[in-house]
Amino acid sequence: MTVQESLTAPRTPIPDDMEMLRAAVELSRDISFADPRIYWPDMLLCAAVGYAGMAGVILWHNPLAVAAAAVVAVLALYRALLFIHELTHIHRDALPGFRLAWNLIVGIPLLIPSFMYEGTHTLHHARTRYGTREDPEYLPLALMKPWSLPVFILLALLLPFGLLLRSAVLVPLGVVLPPLRRLVWERVSCLSINPNFLRRAPEGAFARMVFWQELGASVWAIALLASPHWLGWRPLLIGLSLLSAVAVLNQIRTLVAHLWENGGAVMTVTGQYLDSVNVPPPELFAPLWAPVGLRYHALHHLLPSVPYHALGEAHRRLSAHLGQDSTYGRASYPRLYGLVKRLALSTMAFR
Repeated sequence: MTVQESLTAPRTPIPDDMEMLRAAVELSRDISFADPRIYWPDMLLCAAVGYAGMAGVILWHNPLAVAAAAVVAVLALYRALLFIHELTHIHRDALPGFRLAWNLIVGIPLLIPSFMYEGTHTLHHARTRYGTREDPEYLPLALMKPWSLPVFILLALLLPFGLLLRSAVLVPLGVVLPPLRRLVWERVSCLSINPNFLRRAPEGAFARMVFWQELGASVWAIALLASPHWLGWRPLLIGLSLLSAVAVLNQIRTLVAHLWENGGAVMTVTGQYLDSVNVPPPELFAPLWAPVGLRYHALHHLLPSVPYHALGEAHRRLSAHLGQDSTYGRASYPRLYGLVKRLALSTMAFR
């Protein structure tokens, strides 16, 4: 059977591996709690290093120093931003003040407040929504045309500029134009890759949180657009360029977070797991391109409530208990390059 035939052929749902599911729960029960002694210093240090690197790029003139500062800024801000993923999964009472601090230090300054992930990312984990048209974070990329992959990555370059336009212009205009407000909320208010996804209006306490985060992001975005009057355009353009690099890095990570081979059918938990990816040790660079536990993305789909700092231990326990030849071991891959190559070859089968 060719690659194209294997991907387009009707699929029998993968039955759940109950031994794996039970072991995942039982072996992680004692490590399922977020540790503030890890979360706080990790997030704060990454933010501080990232902003220091950004300042170096803006202020320094030596090309080597600027290049080094840019690499540091991108990697540190990338890690700091990805704590938004943890915010969607940890219990609301687990880390008092962490959500507010993250939004003030990272989310609002970088124009991605936590509401852009909270309330929608959990849909990606819903058993009956994963991989369907109702999943905001899924596209069957392996079944799409070859040009879809470079377009998917290049669109990330424009993300910071789009976020600036959204918060500085579209959100304020939406205050006086309700149809625009509704359109902005439905279409450009979450980190979605599914163009068919429409976000529902916020309600209750979440709506109040959205209001304050939107207000903060809009005030900050307007200040950024006004800043060239005093500082010139260089600092703003450098900051946006660094965030474009962060967005591209995250988009590449997204390409290998799943195999993207589901055409829209409802999948079992085991099927979702096998459509997802772990890149465990000894791969050395995964902590850089898939930080905050995202190198264990398949495991995260088994245990979404386990904090990032415990996923490595959970992986070791499950690997030792079930073995590398088990269903659990089938979701592990050795490196980024091989995953990108696999996805590219899958799209080429549809030329």
